[in-house]
Amino acid sequence: MARQRKDPITKVRLRQPDRSGPKEKTLLEIAQERNLFAEAEKRQDALRKKLRSTVGVAGDHDSSDGDDGDDDDDDDDEGLSPTAERILETMLWASCLSMLHFTLDVLVQHQYSADRVVWPKVWMRFFQALLVFGLLVYTLHPHPSKPTLVPGLPLRYQSALRQSVFFACSICAGCYMIHITNMFGYLAVMKQAPSLGCLWVWSVIELELPWAVLSLVGAGGFLWLNGYDIK
Repeated sequence: MARQRKDPITKVRLRQPDRSGPKEKTLLEIAQERNLFAEAEKRQDALRKKLRSTVGVAGDHDSSDGDDGDDDDDDDDEGLSPTAERILETMLWASCLSMLHFTLDVLVQHQYSADRVVWPKVWMRFFQALLVFGLLVYTLHPHPSKPTLVPGLPLRYQSALRQSVFFACSICAGCYMIHITNMFGYLAVMKQAPSLGCLWVWSVIELELPWAVLSLVGAGGFLWLNGYDIK
């Protein structure tokens, strides 16, 4: 027969918890006797007054500068001057265009002379393109710190003038690049195609969408009218 296990009888007596009130003073009563809550309120009022005075001084400083933004935004805006922002933006544009020039240069070299890529000359042309595009971007690229392209011309005509310059540049660079790739020898293409390609791409990017589409249509029309091929 299977043995039945008997649960051991516990010897711990069960009792009800003590529901009587505390016999000694509680922390709340001690704090009330020592006026700790009143002292804490006084400290909070002093901190609020100090904070209001600090914010008031900062607000007066911001209003004198003509800026109604938040204090954190003002600190961020004052980090860089407009001239520094313009220089950094110019460096970014020039670096991107120079890398595009480097890529096109290597592709052209591989197309016409796959085993004779002279890397020192490629890097030299890269740094030359970096300097040239840096100067062009700094002069022609619109920036809030210098919205005027031609001094003396009213501000409302500055944007139209820039668009006209980039439109003419895109048409000329695109059509001439199509012309040399179809009519000139490989040496002329190797020397001129990377620079013309970068100038064409940059001009189209700077244009507004309708003018950019129109410039591409003009280049396509030039290609079709002269019976050229895309090589």
